[in-house]
Amino acid sequence: MIELPEGSWWDWDVLHFDGSQLRLAAGYDLTYHHGLEVVFTDVAYLACPIQFRDPRFRVPSLDERALVRRHVGEEPPVIVAFDVDAPAGADLLTCLVAAGSVEVVPGLVYRYWRDNLAVGERLAPYVRPPEPS
Repeated sequence: MIELPEGSWWDWDVLHFDGSQLRLAAGYDLTYHHGLEVVFTDVAYLACPIQFRDPRFRVPSLDERALVRRHVGEEPPVIVAFDVDAPAGADLLTCLVAAGSVEVVPGLVYRYWRDNLAVGERLAPYVRPPEPS
């Protein structure tokens, strides 16, 4: 199960997914920045929405592990399960990520161009410098 550091991690989105690496971003308002990333490498199975709120991470059930094994052919080193509120109702939506590894990366990540970053700050992977005028 994933252990998150203390913080306001209620807004989440898929910051990056290239078929192998999945980078989830979290914060209290994702408009301009986020303060936490959960990075999965060698992703073999993925079932989660693009944006979600207040995930409740938990140990995957035996049925969820069996589902991943059926789709992947074996049990990957990491299977992460979490539940989020379904957007259209009061039900919970179950999410699963199966991967080779997972890492929790804290740090302030800006979602817009910014010069003179402080130590520990960085830019989101899609941010580019402004075009010269």
